[in-house]
Amino acid sequence: MSQRIEDLGQEVFHIDTRMGGYDGITSGYLIRGSRPCLIETGTARSAPVVVAALAELGIGPDDLATIVVTHIHLDHAGGVGDIAGAFPHAQVVVQEKGARHLVDPSRLMASAHRVFGDTMDRLFGDLRPVPAERLVTIADVGTIDLGDGRNLAAFHNPGHASHHVGLLDSQTGDLYTGDAAGVYVPETADVRPSTPPPDFDLELTLSSLARMQDAGADRLLFSHFGPVTEVADTLARSREELLRWVDMVRNARDATPDLDHAVAMVRERDRALNADFFSDADRAAKFEELSSTEANVTGILRWMERVDQSA
Repeated sequence: MSQRIEDLGQEVFHIDTRMGGYDGITSGYLIRGSRPCLIETGTARSAPVVVAALAELGIGPDDLATIVVTHIHLDHAGGVGDIAGAFPHAQVVVQEKGARHLVDPSRLMASAHRVFGDTMDRLFGDLRPVPAERLVTIADVGTIDLGDGRNLAAFHNPGHASHHVGLLDSQTGDLYTGDAAGVYVPETADVRPSTPPPDFDLELTLSSLARMQDAGADRLLFSHFGPVTEVADTLARSREELLRWVDMVRNARDATPDLDHAVAMVRERDRALNADFFSDADRAAKFEELSSTEANVTGILRWMERVDQSA
């Protein structure tokens, strides 16, 4: 089995989708069985990597039953149109608020090109449309049939994004977190926040973390990056780090109205608090490309502005 595939047991396989060519930052998962299911496609640029991994695991063009994306951000769902084209019988499952952007991604892609500029093609590529008739949407809850009595219980899990879902495997107790629990760094066991604009909402994120805690999972399967068995401790650390970042951004906002200065202040404080993570410059750089300090600070600031306006 190639290095990009990890056998997690009970027919669950972890696939490194290699966003931007980086190892160890973006995960997809195959649940192999009578109704094979792919969770997270990675970027459009990652689609050939994922198709090759599925082929290595014995999943040919006619075999994949379901493609699920936890939300429609391009590091999770950018390859869904390509993967759907490669597996023409697979249904595509998405939270209902994100469905229209998969059918017609033009607005999503225009926004992404504005935000990412020259790095857009290198990191992501363009999301191809998914035919509407192939979509299955999740509202608050839903069930995804994996065959042989096994299923994924899907539940709306906003905070990171309004169109985010969590997924719990009835057989393994695996909880697919997407970005709702932040970004896990396997080398250091850090749990870093993912609070990008425009949807980040602190209260919804905290309630989503509580919902994941209450799910009774045996293992967390992060989209960034990989499996974690210390469920309660990891979710508690995710909550702690999130609140720390909100405090850092609030302090920076109180000190300066300038975004660049605020980002620099948060970055400096982050380095002081997480020396182990930053001890490897290459590791820090690739996770910065995945979930940048500027994006996280901006997302928290926008949430604070909404709270102030509604007060």
